[in-house]
Amino acid sequence: MKKSFYRTDRVSAQLRRELGTIVHAMVRVHGLPSVSVSDVEITRDMAHAKVFVTALQSERAKEAMKGLKELTPEIRHELSRSVKMRHTPELHFHYDDSVDRGERIDNLLRDLDTEPGPDSDPDSDADDDSSRDS
Repeated sequence: MKKSFYRTDRVSAQLRRELGTIVHAMVRVHGLPSVSVSDVEITRDMAHAKVFVTALQSERAKEAMKGLKELTPEIRHELSRSVKMRHTPELHFHYDDSVDRGERIDNLLRDLDTEPGPDSDPDSDADDDSSRDS
């Protein structure tokens, strides 16, 4: 079966790589909370790009998003210098909370493993061990 590669997919991947570098540098220079570019979706006409970012400190995500939205023109300018396109797409930053949700689910599952179940009796384990020794 032939796998199709769309131009928008290739451009999205390239923009994700470039924006990851640019955003990382901008965050450091402007003292924003650390963020990472997780995905880029570009429209078919390549006029607009949704940039999904995750914050390393989820409690400071709103601060990071506000800073990125203020820096959008500067980030777009840097992007136009690093990627050779006829028109640089308008950037729209969105917070990607999938990592936060996954971490929360993981913590809930871990908590289920550590809690004793309703059928388990902590004293019954000790009785089982002593009966084997006899």
